[in-house]
This record gives sequence, structure tokens and C-alpha cells, in this order.
Amino acid sequence: MIVRRERPEDTDAIHAVTAAAFRGLPYSLPPAEPGGDPGEAMLVSWLRADPGWIPELSLVALEGDQVVGHVVATRAHLEGRPVLGLGPLSVLPGRQRTGVGSALVHTLLGAADALGEPLVALLGDPGYYGRFGFVPAQPLGIAAPDPAWGDNFQVRTLSRYDGQAGRFEYSEPFNRI
Repeated sequence: MIVRRERPEDTDAIHAVTAAAFRGLPYSLPPAEPGGDPGEAMLVSWLRADPGWIPELSLVALEGDQVVGHVVATRAHLEGRPVLGLGPLSVLPGRQRTGVGSALVHTLLGAADALGEPLVALLGDPGYYGRFGFVPAQPLGIAAPDPAWGDNFQVRTLSRYDGQAGRFEYSEPFNRI
């Protein structure tokens, strides 16, 4: 397996991987149209078209020529200061729990740190994301867009983190879901 930046020819495969990864899950976003793909697949398309898109932080996992996973982080803000929002993270169902997601997250965090980003935030399972150093955001003084998210809203501080706190805001496409 190799992890690399997304290329234009990967767009359809990323959509298919994201749709397959979230199809039928109780926490997936509703389809944009009845019977359509889960909302996460549309979210990636919206993010790609948004000014908050950071090409260096849209990564695919490949086995041979097949895209088996994708992760993206886009521009977000913490009290008006630039930070990152991670998501969605998608892995083909048949490749889940085999290290693909871990490789994608580790690579993304390394790339974000190398780009000088201060922190990455996400909404997800603390039992999964804790292994990457994510911690609940609230004890750091970082407020989730929705307080009901509780400890599922997490942050991973990076080398340039300076203790900034306040209300977190994802890029605009997240407001459509």
C-alpha cells in the first residue's frame, strides 16, 4: 500500500470509496437525493470546490492501481485563526481494520505538521482517534460547533500549537449537512 496526494483522475474512485465506506451506517449523513449515496460522498465534492480545500491534505491509499481509502483535511477556523478540520476518512469496507485508515491519518497529521498547521479537529469515535493523539477538545478550551458532540469532538495539537482556544468552525460545506 502507498499513500499519496489525490490526483484529478482519482475523483470518481474517491467518491465510490466514500460512498461504500459510509453506506448503511447509522451515523452516516443522509443522501442528497432519495436512494443516493451517503452525504459524506457529496461532502467531499463540496469540499473540493470550496476555497478551504488544501490539495496537499487530500490523500489516497492505493493498493496497486486501486484507491482503497481517502482522507481529507480542509481549512477551518478557531476564533478566526486558521486550523484544520479532518474528514471524512473513508476506507473500502473490505479493507477496514487492516491499517489503511491508520496509514492515512498518520500521513495526514505528518503533512499538516510539516505545513505548519497548529491543530486538527474532527468529529469521531474517541476510541479510534485517541491512538493518533486526538483528545476531547473541550478541556483545551475549544468549543465544538455543536455542544451536543461532547467528547466526540476532538483535537490533535501539532508543533505550532500555541494554546489557542475558542469556538471551532469547519469550512462552509460542513454547514450544508
